[in-house]
Amino acid sequence: MDWDTVSFVMSGNLRFRTLVELKGAQKTPSDLREVFGCPISHVSKTLKELEGRNLIKCLTPERRKIKFFTITDGGKKILDEINKVTSKT
Repeated sequence: MDWDTVSFVMSGNLRFRTLVELKGAQKTPSDLREVFGCPISHVSKTLKELEGRNLIKCLTPERRKIKFFTITDGGKKILDEINKVTSKT
């Protein structure tokens, strides 16, 4: 298990919440902004961070507007590991 990535996701509430939201369905940055009630710039930064670690994937990378994101298998594994770690406490 990549404990550095687990720690990275757990240390940022928005990172964790983004993975949880994307596990349920594909979403746009605007969808996530509405759910979280935070500035779009925070959502965009979080998406870039998670995409950089291959935890999420942009399904429409060529589009400038209305990009859809989904969680990757790696992102699902990290969420599963976080659930194991947090349920033991």
